[in-house]
Amino acid sequence: MKLGLSGNLTRAFIGSPLTPLLLLASLAVGLLALMVIPREEEPQISVPMVDIMVRADGLRAPDAVELITEPLESIVRGIDAVEHVYSQTGDDQVLVTARFDVGTDPDDAILRVHEEIRANADRIPVGVPEPLVVGRGINDVAIVTVTLSPAADAPDRWTDNDLYNIAEELRAALMPVEDVGVTYIVGGRANQIRVEPDPERLALYGITLQQLAGKIAEANRSFPAGYLLGTDTTYSVTAGQTLQGVPDIGLLLLTSRDGRPVYVRDVAEVIVGAEPADARVWNLTRDDSEEAWHAAPAVTLAIAKREGANAVLVSEHIVERLHQLEGSLIPDGITVSVTRNYGETADEKANELLFHLALATISIVILITLAIGWREGIVVLIVIPTTILLTLFASNLMGYTINRVSLFALIFSIGILVDDAIVVIENIARHWAMQDGRGRVAAAIEAVAEVGNPTIVATLTVVAALLPMLFVSGLMGPYMAPIPVNASAAMIFSFFVAVILTPWLMKVVAGRKKKGGHGKDGHGETEGPLGRLYRRVAAPIVKTRSRSWLFLIVVGVLTLGSMALFFTQTVTVKLLPFDNKSEFQVVIDLPEGATLERTERVLRDAADRLSAIPEATSIQLYSGTAAPYNFNGLVRHYYLRNQPELGDLQVNLAPKHDRHRSSHAIALEARELLAGLDAPEGTVVRVAEIPPGPPVIATLLAEIYGPDAETRRAVATEVRRIFEEVDFIVDTDDGFGQPRPRMRFAIDQDNLEYFRVSQSDVYDTIGALVGGMTVGYSHRGEGRNPVEIAIALPRGERVWDERLASTPVPANALPGGRDVAELGDVLSVSLEEGSYPIFRRDGRYTEMVMGELAGRYEAPIYGMLEVQDRIEDGTWPDGLPRPVIRLNGQPEDETVTTLLWDGEWEITWVTFRDMGAAFMVALLGIYVLVVAQFKSFRVPLIILTPIPLTFIGIMVGHWIFGAAFTATSMIGFIALAGIIVRNSILLVDFIRHGAGGEEPLRETLLHAGAIRFKPILLTAIAAMIGASVILFDPIFQGLAISLLFGLASSTLLTVLVIPAIYTVFKNPDEPYEIRQAAAGE
Repeated sequence: MKLGLSGNLTRAFIGSPLTPLLLLASLAVGLLALMVIPREEEPQISVPMVDIMVRADGLRAPDAVELITEPLESIVRGIDAVEHVYSQTGDDQVLVTARFDVGTDPDDAILRVHEEIRANADRIPVGVPEPLVVGRGINDVAIVTVTLSPAADAPDRWTDNDLYNIAEELRAALMPVEDVGVTYIVGGRANQIRVEPDPERLALYGITLQQLAGKIAEANRSFPAGYLLGTDTTYSVTAGQTLQGVPDIGLLLLTSRDGRPVYVRDVAEVIVGAEPADARVWNLTRDDSEEAWHAAPAVTLAIAKREGANAVLVSEHIVERLHQLEGSLIPDGITVSVTRNYGETADEKANELLFHLALATISIVILITLAIGWREGIVVLIVIPTTILLTLFASNLMGYTINRVSLFALIFSIGILVDDAIVVIENIARHWAMQDGRGRVAAAIEAVAEVGNPTIVATLTVVAALLPMLFVSGLMGPYMAPIPVNASAAMIFSFFVAVILTPWLMKVVAGRKKKGGHGKDGHGETEGPLGRLYRRVAAPIVKTRSRSWLFLIVVGVLTLGSMALFFTQTVTVKLLPFDNKSEFQVVIDLPEGATLERTERVLRDAADRLSAIPEATSIQLYSGTAAPYNFNGLVRHYYLRNQPELGDLQVNLAPKHDRHRSSHAIALEARELLAGLDAPEGTVVRVAEIPPGPPVIATLLAEIYGPDAETRRAVATEVRRIFEEVDFIVDTDDGFGQPRPRMRFAIDQDNLEYFRVSQSDVYDTIGALVGGMTVGYSHRGEGRNPVEIAIALPRGERVWDERLASTPVPANALPGGRDVAELGDVLSVSLEEGSYPIFRRDGRYTEMVMGELAGRYEAPIYGMLEVQDRIEDGTWPDGLPRPVIRLNGQPEDETVTTLLWDGEWEITWVTFRDMGAAFMVALLGIYVLVVAQFKSFRVPLIILTPIPLTFIGIMVGHWIFGAAFTATSMIGFIALAGIIVRNSILLVDFIRHGAGGEEPLRETLLHAGAIRFKPILLTAIAAMIGASVILFDPIFQGLAISLLFGLASSTLLTVLVIPAIYTVFKNPDEPYEIRQAAAGE
C-alpha cells in the first residue's frame, strides 16, 4: 500500500537507534524549559500609557484647554502606534495620556513621546513650563508590597515618621536583590527641619519672608572654591557649611528694616521632626481573639520586578531578604506583613494547574488501559508528557511564560494532543489483532499509513481552528495568545510524536504480547462490543431515507432551540467571569474640598464595617493617597489619587484554600455592608475587584457627547440617575463631580503703587506663606538621608485671617526702599467655584458616567439594554435632548447629543467580533484542507455539518451550571470545530475506504461507523477528561463546559448525522461509489 508521509516516517524510525535518543532529547529539553521558563499568574499585557503632565499656573480649565491641551493633543496624536489620546484638564493643570497599541515596546513609546515634544518645543506657550513625561506599564505594578506597623504590644512606641525612616532603609537594603525593579513608599512622613514663621512677629520686627528664606539658604550654602598652597601641600578649599538643626538655624541673625538685629528664633519656630501629614496610612489586623481588630499607623513599601523576570523567584528572594533583616535593620516591635505577593499566588496557580495537567494525563492513561490494554496505556503515559514538554520548550523559545492561560491551553489541549496517539495506537492494535500473517513491524507501518493522511489533515484542522485566534486585536489579544500558540504547537508535536515515537514504543512495550483472542467479522476487522452497540443505535436511523430526514430535522430543531437560550437570557453573555483572588479594594471619593481628617473618619467607619467579613485578615487604610496600584489601578490612573478627599481601603483575604466563598461573593457582601455609610452628600463608594482579563475604567461606561458642556453634563446627570434606578447597576459615578471651592487672592493695583510694593514680591510671599518653600537640605553623613529644610506654616494655621493678612511684604519698588507693607493691604480675597474638569477623548469633548454590575446580571450588555430602554421610554426633562445610542465608534457630528458605550463592552465587542472572524477563517481553512484531502467540494460540506451540533451540548451545559457564555466558552466552541471535524474526517475516510465493493451503502456506513466509533469515542472522552479537571476554575469554566458538553453531544450526534446525510443524498440500497472531482462531488 502507499505509505505516504506518516508511513514513511514510521518506517524510518520504528527500527532506528536514533528513536530512543530523540525521546530522551525531547524529555531533556522540555524539563530544562520547565525549570527556566518564568512563572506569572496572568499573561503580561503590554499596554504602554504615557502621561504628559503640564502645569497651567493661573489658568482656568476652559482656558487651559485652548492654550495647552488642544495643541498638545495634536502633537501626540501624530505619533506612530498611538491608539487613543485622552486628556483631563482642570484648573492650573493639564494631563494628556497617550495609549499605544497593545504590544508596543514601552521604552519605544516613551522615547517617541519625548522626541515629538522636543521637536515641537517652539509650540510650548510662553510662561508654560516644560511638560513632564511619565511612562508607566505592566512592569511598574508592584508584585510584592510590605506593610510596616507597630506590634500590637507597642502601639505608641513607633510613629509613622519612624516607620518611614525604617522603610527608607529597607528599600535600600532590598535594591540589591536580583531583578528588583521600581520601588516606592506609600504613607509615613519623612524627617524635616521646618521653619514655621509667625506672621505677627514678622510684622513686629519688619522681617519679610524673602529675608528669612534668603538668610537660611545662604547660611546653608557650601561650594568648592578652588585650592590653596601650603608647605609642600595643596589644600582644596570648600566654603560654607551645612546647617544641622535648631541652634544653627535659630541663632542666625537677620537685620530688620530699622537696623535692629533679630534672630530667626525671634520671628519663627524651628522644628526638627516629621513633615506635616498630607496623607495617612493605617494597618488594621485581627487580634489573637479573631474578633477584635487592632489599628496602628503604617507605611507600605511597594516593589516591582524588571521586565521578563520570573515573578516567583523575585518574590521569594525579597521575602528571604526580609527574614534576614529581622532583628537588625527591622527592629523588634515592628510588624512586617507581606500584604501582596503576586509571585506566591502565581506559583500556587502554576502548581495547581500542573497538578491538573498530571491528573488529566493519569486519567487518560487509565482510559486507554481499560479500553485497549495496559501496554498501550504505558505508551500513552510516555507520549503525553513528551508532547507537553516539547510544547513548553517551544513556548519558552517564543518568549511565553508559564501562566494560567498558557497552562490552561495545555490542559484543554491534552485531550486533543493525545488524539493522534490514540488513533495510531488503536489502529496498530487492530492490525495486530487481524493475525493475517504480517510481521508486527510491517503491520504497524501499514496501520500508521492507513490513518496517516486523515490524521495529518485532522491535526491541521485543529490547528486551523485555533491559530486564527492569534489575530484577535485589542487588550484581549495578548491575553488569549498563549491558547492558540501553545495548543497549535502541542498538536503539531503530537503528530510527529504519534508517527515517530508511538510505533517504536508500541513495538518495544506491546510488541511481544501474545496473539489471539480477537474475533473478526466478515471484513477481517474487529468491531467489538462498542461497534455492535453503535450498529443497534444507527441501523434504525439509516434504515430508510424518511427516518434519516426525520432524525436530521430533529437535530436541527434542537440546535436552533439551544440558541434560543441566549434570547431568553437563560444563558447570559459576559467577557470573563470574576476570578477568585485574595484581595479587593474599596475606593472612596468624598466631595471636592473635603478635609483629610473627614476622609480618614469615613474610611475608618468603612473599615469597621468590613471587619465583619470573616475571611478578611487585614485592611490597609490609605487617606489622601492611593494604595499601591495593580494592573487595574494602572489603567484607571489610581496612582494620581493624591487629594485630601480621596481614599482607599485594601482588603486582604485568607488564602483560597482556607475559605469557602469566592472573593467575588465577599465583594458583593462588602457592598451590602457599606450601604448607608455615614459620609457627606456626594460621596462615591466603589468596590474595585481585580478584573479577570484586561482592566477598564469601569465595567459600564457611558461617554456623553454633545454640542456644549452644559448639555453634556445635564444629559450625563440624567443618565447617572437612570443608572441608579437599575437594581443591578452599582457603584455609580460621573467624571465631573462638583467644582472644587477656591479662594482667589487678587492684587489691588492702586494699593500696590501706593505702598510701593513690587507685584513679584507679593506673589513670592503668597507662595511661601500658603504653599511653603524648600530652601535646602541638611546633610547627615554616610548611612543617613539628608533632611529637607523648609519654610511653611503649621497645618493648623493655614486659615486666612487677620494674622496671616499682617504678614510683611517688602516695599522696595523704588531703589533703596526698606519699608514694609502688610499683605492684606495690597490684595483682596474672595471665594469662588473652580471649573469643572474637562475630558477629551481623541480630540472630542465628552463626559463620563460609570457603574459596575452586580446581582441579576454582571455583563455590561444587559445594563446597556436596560438603560437604553429607560432612556427611550422613560421620563426625560423637557428641553433636554435625548441622546442617540451608539455601540462603537465616536460620533462624527458633535452637535447631536450622543451616548457611546465603552468600558468592558468595547473589549467584549472587539473580542467576540474578532473571534467570530477567526471562526469564519478557521472554517475556510478547514474546508480547504478537507478539499485537498478528499479531492471533492461536497464531502467537506458533509464533514463540516456537525459543527453547529456542538451548540446543543454547550448551551445545555452552561444552563445546568448557571454559567455565563464567556470568551473562554467561545474559545472552546472554536476548538470544538477542529475536534469534531477531525472525527468526521476519520469517519468519512473509512466510509470512502469501503467504497467500490458489492455491499450496499447502508452496510458500508454501519461498518465504518462501528469500526471508527471506538477511537472517536476514546478521543472524545480523552478531551473531555482534559476539560473536566478545569471545570471549576472561575475563568476557564466556560471553556471546560464547552469542551465537556459540546463534545458529548456532537460526538454522539456526528457518528449518526453523517451516515444519515449519506442516506438522504445517496441510495442506501446500492453499493457506494466515489465519483471523481470533475463530476462535481
